[in-house]
Amino acid sequence: MPAPGVVMPIGGAEDKVGRMTILRDVVRLAGGPSARMVVLSTASSLGDEITHAYLRLFAELGVADVAGIRPESRAQAADPAVVAAVQRADAVFMTGGNQTKLATLVVGTPLGEALVAAHRRGALVAGTSAGASICSEHMVSFGSGGSTPKFRVGQVSQGLGLLRGVIVDQHFTQRNRFGRLLALVAANPDQLGVGVDEDTAAVITPDGRMTVRGRGVVTVVDGSHVVTTAYTATGTQPLMMSDLRLHTLPRGAVFDLATRTLVWAPGLPDTSEPPSVLTPADLPDAELPTPRRIAVEGAHETTAELRRRPASR
Repeated sequence: MPAPGVVMPIGGAEDKVGRMTILRDVVRLAGGPSARMVVLSTASSLGDEITHAYLRLFAELGVADVAGIRPESRAQAADPAVVAAVQRADAVFMTGGNQTKLATLVVGTPLGEALVAAHRRGALVAGTSAGASICSEHMVSFGSGGSTPKFRVGQVSQGLGLLRGVIVDQHFTQRNRFGRLLALVAANPDQLGVGVDEDTAAVITPDGRMTVRGRGVVTVVDGSHVVTTAYTATGTQPLMMSDLRLHTLPRGAVFDLATRTLVWAPGLPDTSEPPSVLTPADLPDAELPTPRRIAVEGAHETTAELRRRPASR
């Protein structure tokens, strides 16, 4: 049985005119220029215009076999030609727009089932903005911005379920969606909150490891041990939340969604070896000259010299 494919939620507004790092990653993870790709643009209000835009972009990146589909009803999501396009695809890219529309017209239809089956057989499923949110089992359907978690600030509905135990939000920092993700985690503490910035992607492999790509960060909210008033609050009251774990992960960071732990991040020291513990017995037999840099640094570390130094700013 083949391993499931990579899931790639993108925070929206990915670069389409410069280096196009995220879109290049989509092509690479799809299998390169020989991949068979499908663009699903149902979420967008721009109609075929957005479909054509992505078809041109992927063609510029070398993909020859790329098709666009845009069912506008559940009946159209059962069309054999639409379903067949996904069944033969190595990768499906879902555009941004209205995730509630996307879920309403796709989840539970033959097209939705074909998407899930494609993921299970190893195809890449990538989605930007609304297309990122629907990757979750419990999808953010709507909500308001703001940094304070409040009762009824957001709501979830059924997504595709490609990512279990994860709630994905997008345009995260740019649209100040921190409060609503906190509130959703408070009400669903078994779910890991994952907020993806614009022009940023969370590349999630079948083993549950998430690697951050792009120019922003991915924010992870872990409410495993949260103490909260989410079940007693009313109206739009601010929520009390205590004992959360928060992770902000820049490009290159690797996070294990299954164990909810950081695996690696750029700039961290290598701690795979035991710490260095030295004694005089460990000194070399021959006396080595003191490196000039250390000698110069130590020569002026007197109390009087330190007092004369200007305060650091």
